[in-house]
Amino acid sequence: MENTNDKEVSRDHKRLGRELELFTFSDTVGKGLPLWLPKGATLRRELERFIVDEEIRRGYLHVRTPDIAKLELYKKSGHYPHYKDSMYAPIVIDEDEFMLRPMTCPHHFELYLSKPHSYRELPMRIAELAQLYRYEQSGELMGLQRVRTFCLADAHIICANEEQAVEEIGKALDLIEYVTSVFNLKLDVDYRYRLSLGDRANTEKYYKNDEAWEKGEDLLRKLMQKRGSNFEEAKDEAAFYGPKIDIQMKNVNGKEDTAFTVQYDFCMPGRFNLTYVGEDGKDHECFVVHRSSIGAIERSIAFLIEKYAGTFPLWLSPVQVKVLPVREKHNDYAREVTEFLKEHTIRAELDERDQNLGTKIHDAKSNKIPYSIVIGDKEVESKKVTVESRDKGKLGEMTREELVEKLLQEIRNKS
Repeated sequence: MENTNDKEVSRDHKRLGRELELFTFSDTVGKGLPLWLPKGATLRRELERFIVDEEIRRGYLHVRTPDIAKLELYKKSGHYPHYKDSMYAPIVIDEDEFMLRPMTCPHHFELYLSKPHSYRELPMRIAELAQLYRYEQSGELMGLQRVRTFCLADAHIICANEEQAVEEIGKALDLIEYVTSVFNLKLDVDYRYRLSLGDRANTEKYYKNDEAWEKGEDLLRKLMQKRGSNFEEAKDEAAFYGPKIDIQMKNVNGKEDTAFTVQYDFCMPGRFNLTYVGEDGKDHECFVVHRSSIGAIERSIAFLIEKYAGTFPLWLSPVQVKVLPVREKHNDYAREVTEFLKEHTIRAELDERDQNLGTKIHDAKSNKIPYSIVIGDKEVESKKVTVESRDKGKLGEMTREELVEKLLQEIRNKS
């Protein structure tokens, strides 16, 4: 019987990432800076496409902003000096100081300020897959779960009033719960909610406005109660500019990290003079919601590797089908089948090695590939394929067209 420690080792994303050739690290490149191999890059790309398409469907406006900005931007936002210790050192260029960005919000606020806005445009959901840089301490680095550069599925929702902000926080949580359902993650089993509060006495860590803190925390608390969600309250875990709802997950070693988050911000609108023209023709201060729908891509992939033990569903699998010719004389038809699958956007690989079929099948299973196709004399003659599923065993013979239809339906359903 497999003990707990064996299970932890078998699911550890660091080990599986190496065995499945997803990512690697290099001391020459630098600690905490992951290098994505082709299969890992494919996995990332599928997650990124999934969340961008889903966010656009829900009314988000996807943008692109620079990975670097002048230090003045982070002084304006208040992140510097609050996050000074986790930011990379300034880069001096033409007598100006620049920083690799540790967060996206000030970039999005400057983007919003590029022109005046009417109340009719709000809420405005500004989203980005943003590469961020944070100088984590060496002792804190751990595989993909804590790195020094990561891609955050980030968004900042500019709202007209408190009611709109609370509604948008609810919609952000709806999106997060949809995302987790696609990954087959269950609330209160695989993840839990935490209401992260400030500390009125800690004026060094938090923006000083007791009344705004009380109101913001109460708004989030009542929203969670109205949703009927179980949640724990945690003091001194908020962002410096406001309280937040965190989605907490544990890795196989039992360490808990924040996977996704939704934050209420009563500080930045004033710092950036974020306003809109109301129905009365006058300027009004905005309300802001920060949220990450799928969190940091790196950390999410670490959780998913461990959740699935590397046995990804078809839509996420870097290689979806392995084509296995029995002998060299079957290679021509095997190549034809492989190209047919690729033409229909199936990620297929051909195993043309001079090895026996048993070895090829074993290797396909070891690499956790969802489907294997055997090509022998019978298949060449019938112009069909014999299919075996990783999860359901032998499926028998079918035409290439039938196989493609089956695979594409499974991919669309993300089943």
